[in-house]
Amino acid sequence: MTNRAIISTPDAPEAIGPYSQAVKVGNTVWLSGQIPLVPGTMELVTGDIQAQARQVFSNLAAVAEAAGGSLASVVKINISLTDMADFAAVNEVMAEFLQPPFPARACVQVAGLPKGVAIEVEAILVV
Repeated sequence: MTNRAIISTPDAPEAIGPYSQAVKVGNTVWLSGQIPLVPGTMELVTGDIQAQARQVFSNLAAVAEAAGGSLASVVKINISLTDMADFAAVNEVMAEFLQPPFPARACVQVAGLPKGVAIEVEAILVV
C-alpha cells in the first residue's frame, strides 16, 4: 500500500505494544485504542471515570490532529468499559469533546483492559 501512513505524535501516549497510534490510508484514519495515560510521563490518570475519560478523549484528539483531522472528523467510536455503570458518566464526557451530529458508536463491557484501567476508546475518522 503506497498511500499508507503511520501517524505518531508526542502529544499522545506512546504505544505500549507493537502497534501505531494511528494508521492513515487514503482519507481514512484508524486511531488505536487510548487509555488514560498522560503523554510524556506515561502515568495513569486516577480518580473517577470522568477524569479518566477526559484524558482518553484528549489523547484521541491529539492523534486525530496529528493525522490532519479532529474529533469532529470521527465517524465511528468504540468504547470499552470494565463497568457498564460508568456508561452515563462517559456519555457526559464524550459530549464535551464531540458535538452533534455524533458519530456511530459501540460501547461494550469487557473483563479487563491494559494496565487495569476502566476505559479504552478507539476511533475511525475521515479527513
